Amino acid sequence: MSRIGKKPITIPKGVEVTVSGRNVTVKGPKGSLVQEMHPHIAAKVENGEVEFTPVAKGNISPIWGAMRALVGNMITGVTEGYSVALSLVGVGYRATAQGSKLGMTLGYSHPIELAVPQGLTVDVKDQTQITISGINKHAVGQFAAKVRDQRKPEPFKGKGVRYANEHIVMKEGKKK
Repeated sequence: MSRIGKKPITIPKGVEVTVSGRNVTVKGPKGSLVQEMHPHIAAKVENGEVEFTPVAKGNISPIWGAMRALVGNMITGVTEGYSVALSLVGVGYRATAQGSKLGMTLGYSHPIELAVPQGLTVDVKDQTQITISGINKHAVGQFAAKVRDQRKPEPFKGKGVRYANEHIVMKEGKKK
């Protein structure tokens, strides 16, 4: 038995959850998301709650809990949304948001431009603070990781793109 999977999700006001076949659709004030359920897990909406039950036998507890967590994240996304804050640390490191592109200067010989995925918004504050927000938790985290991969923080001076709450363990430099 999955401890997470057997807990029902309470549907908040203003959110509509529908199950049609293997697809679960969540509509809320910020938008709409669709998730395809695993064939061994069934979802049903009753009394303002979404319940998940296993259809097959065997060790499906991880799948059961994962499907429940994905739908829970969808409900949170359409009501509150998700956001990730990044900061650029380094002399001359800066970012600009130009429509559907994020431009960055990160110490390379060329500027870096990344296309912002549909459904996400990028806000650049004072050229060193980037906020990525959207309703899909996976898409927000994936794009934030892609931005961070452009120049990961290095351990000697701490320069690079880092998450706002990330702590970099600094190494001691060479001694004479």
